Amino acid sequence: MEAIENLVTRRSIRKFRSDMVPKEVIEKIIEAGTYAPTGMNRQSPIIIAVTNKELRDRLSAQNAKIMGTDIDPFYNAPVVLIVLANKAMPTYLYDGSLVMGNLMNAAHAYGISSCWIHRAKEEFESEEGRELLRSLGVEGDYEGIGHCILGYADCEQPSASPRKENYAFWIE
Repeated sequence: MEAIENLVTRRSIRKFRSDMVPKEVIEKIIEAGTYAPTGMNRQSPIIIAVTNKELRDRLSAQNAKIMGTDIDPFYNAPVVLIVLANKAMPTYLYDGSLVMGNLMNAAHAYGISSCWIHRAKEEFESEEGRELLRSLGVEGDYEGIGHCILGYADCEQPSASPRKENYAFWIE
């Protein structure tokens, strides 16, 4: 798929089959995330790949609690890529957001559906979230940027909404 076509056709999916994405495909998607631009190439983000169903379900429950609901905010997706970024870097929020974009665009290029799920900040400010980071050996002041959920769509690909007027302005 050509790069521009990939960017124009990617859509967020909110209904997934439970089939696991092959590990080698997840690794390629993660690799693309690691090549996102970061401020002064400091590479402040990290990516935590969750394919363990028990942990995925715990994260889903915690995310739902923060949202004030009991539905699965990960829409049954079997893979959750958590993006966090080191707050010691002044560009950490932008860096992590670019990683999220690369992950979603790479997933689409490999035929994998995705969606950005929020509330990672609140999850990893909690004691349970901090404990998970400690158990992985993650040290530093990291903030959750987002969850990139991955899987195979259990729905039709949505069509794009029309682009708003005055999206871009020209100065010639």
